[in-house]
Amino acid sequence: MKHTIIDASKLELEENVVSIKRVTKVVKGGRNFRFAALVVVGDRNGHIGAGVGKATEIPEAIRKGKEDAIKHLVEVSINESGSITYDWTGEFGSAKVLLKTAPEGTGIIAGGPARSVLDLAGYKNIRTKSLGSNNKQNVVLATIKGLSQIKSPEEISRLRGKSLDEILN
Repeated sequence: MKHTIIDASKLELEENVVSIKRVTKVVKGGRNFRFAALVVVGDRNGHIGAGVGKATEIPEAIRKGKEDAIKHLVEVSINESGSITYDWTGEFGSAKVLLKTAPEGTGIIAGGPARSVLDLAGYKNIRTKSLGSNNKQNVVLATIKGLSQIKSPEEISRLRGKSLDEILN
């Protein structure tokens, strides 16, 4: 899987905090509380990223998560109907997310973590089913990994050395 470096400064990114966890470390003097924030960023035009930030204060954790997400931006392909070109399964750890194409007017049919990824990526019509683990971080990363592995028809025709008509018909 090739990664292209995306210049985030040219994109108008929106952020969505998927989850905030309070993490406790028991030490000699008592308990230390920290927060871990899972943040998804996207421009609603085919760019999406996710990151985790940890800090003692929630706003700081969210800021760190957003910075991490911007570092991990990937480009995804969206077809004319605002969906994916073909069905695919994204996997990360034990989380699997089944991504299915959908006709115009379907909307985004997805669970919480996957929905925030698809919404910020710019998809309008897509169906998903989360399989295996329901850990929010792994579901988000499985969705992004699956979307980034889907190739556009133009890319497939270029890789196979065939014309676009041969691929689509």
